[in-house]
Amino acid sequence: MGKKDLLKDAVIHADIKSFDATPIIDTMRNMSFTSRDTATAADIYTRMLNEDDCSVILTLAGSTSAGGCMQVYVDMVKSNMIDVIVATGASIVDMDFFEALGFRHYKGSSWADDKKLRENYIDRIYDTYIDEEELQICDHTVKEIADGMDPGAYSSREFIREMGRYLVENSKKKDSLVQVCYEHNVPIFCPAFTDSSAGFGLVKHQWENPGRHIYLDSIKDFLELTRIKMAAPTTGLFMIGGGVPKNFAQDTVICAEILGKDVEMHKYAIQITVADARDGACSSSTLKEAASWGKVDTVYEQMVYAEATSVLPLIASYLYHKGDWKKRTQKKWATLLDNIMISSK
Repeated sequence: MGKKDLLKDAVIHADIKSFDATPIIDTMRNMSFTSRDTATAADIYTRMLNEDDCSVILTLAGSTSAGGCMQVYVDMVKSNMIDVIVATGASIVDMDFFEALGFRHYKGSSWADDKKLRENYIDRIYDTYIDEEELQICDHTVKEIADGMDPGAYSSREFIREMGRYLVENSKKKDSLVQVCYEHNVPIFCPAFTDSSAGFGLVKHQWENPGRHIYLDSIKDFLELTRIKMAAPTTGLFMIGGGVPKNFAQDTVICAEILGKDVEMHKYAIQITVADARDGACSSSTLKEAASWGKVDTVYEQMVYAEATSVLPLIASYLYHKGDWKKRTQKKWATLLDNIMISSK
């Protein structure tokens, strides 16, 4: 079986506008186990959307974007359900920016012969395939963007903003999360940005420009996100997976405290995960455990132990069709941060 045969069935991303999950969530609310937890999460998110002073922070880890949820996040941003994103570099670059350049993810098999895939230059994410040759074009595009920037330190948010600006003129797919966030003033932070295709592109940029290059400042990331936490009257977390994005967003409460600013804990928190707490982690603590650190309040919090592609489209469709997002004020945190950076120069 050749490369063309392996890369023939593209992943189709879920469209929350095309179906109304309201009856399903309403049914789940009166059930038990993960069903009731999912409905409770939807109800907490509804509270976030109806509290106009609440800024909603999406934290994104894992491979849900490659697995079919990319359009879900795009529609949530376009529908003013998300104000800030903290993500892994892979979610933003290898998955979203990659598809914005005109490439696709493909349905494959978790039982594939990985040596054969390597011979065909195909990368595997469980049962999903990516063309490595196309991914390297993505790497080089990141380098091209970096080459066109003034040398110096940038937060990942600032660099991703330039990626969004690039896509306005060059994207092959207009509904990219990077581009939509750029157009809607929703900042994207990737605290471990170089753990992705961006890393290869930026290394090549520095390799070829040893005396005149850009570099990423993760401390600037932390300060910028903490500035949002200090400026937002109320915050809520919607966490897909865990890891660095989850902890990074939660830690803004402690960071503000260290800076001498009195801020409230994150009032709302939802986490969808399959991680286990028995190893002392749950991919960076359970939400109740986070309360002991002063990060998350426990009045409106819900852990949903499920693989995210199975419940995320239901929650997002419910929120979309319920329509509470139509009454929200757009927060435009990216504009605030850009103005702070301009005034500090």
